[in-house]
Amino acid sequence: MTALSATLQAFFTDRLIRQRQASPHTLAAYRDTLRLMLVFAAARHGTEPSKLEFNDLDAACVGDFLDHLEDHRGNSARTRNARLAAIRSLFRFAALRHPEHAATIERVLAIPPKRFERRLVTFLTEEELDALLSAPSRSTWTGRRDHALLGLAAQTGLRASELIGLHCADVHLGSGAHVSCMGKGRKQRITPITCNMAAVLRVWLAERAGQPADPLFPTQTGKRISRDALEHRLARYVEIAARDCPSLQRKRVTLHVLRHYLPRPTISGS
Repeated sequence: MTALSATLQAFFTDRLIRQRQASPHTLAAYRDTLRLMLVFAAARHGTEPSKLEFNDLDAACVGDFLDHLEDHRGNSARTRNARLAAIRSLFRFAALRHPEHAATIERVLAIPPKRFERRLVTFLTEEELDALLSAPSRSTWTGRRDHALLGLAAQTGLRASELIGLHCADVHLGSGAHVSCMGKGRKQRITPITCNMAAVLRVWLAERAGQPADPLFPTQTGKRISRDALEHRLARYVEIAARDCPSLQRKRVTLHVLRHYLPRPTISGS
């Protein structure tokens, strides 16, 4: 095992999992970034990823990898910077374990993030949100699921990962109705819900008929719905809603946009 391989393993097991108690989402993001970088570097040097050394991942290689992400994989500057943050985290960890590679590590850590123009966050009007929440067909199982999910997203401002990760037991109805989840930074998050939203979830839970540890919003096969699938369905509902609310055609609506809807709406239990 090379010094780089050993450091990579320790970075995940010691630093991310044991010390930082990183969430599965963070672990997956770091894993994907470092896997892509290792594959790129291995092809560049004509060797196997497991045989790479620290000197193979110098600043020139890392810089070319970041350019590759934009030019060949279509990553945005924001995604490129997120990938760079993961790489820098690894190299900061390596600096304490391998001072013999200090020069290489220092030059990688000196790579600056790329500047980019921040887009203004899209906001939905109440009319637009009503049209969107009416788009899922309540005559189908998936439509009723998606109506409840999108309503909860708009009313609570939960992140996509938090919505997808909800279990049936995370919904607490009755007095003080709320949903609880593990939020960003592995912090327990408790979010109140309105009476109307509680009524919608009560109906959905009865139809869902899942065990406490089951996903609140599953696929038809009972598995946890993926973020890509959810974004795809949202895009379809925006298309449907735009027929009655044409202003939606001019907006890029994502799950993140629903987090910025204010005031938080109530949705009908009918």
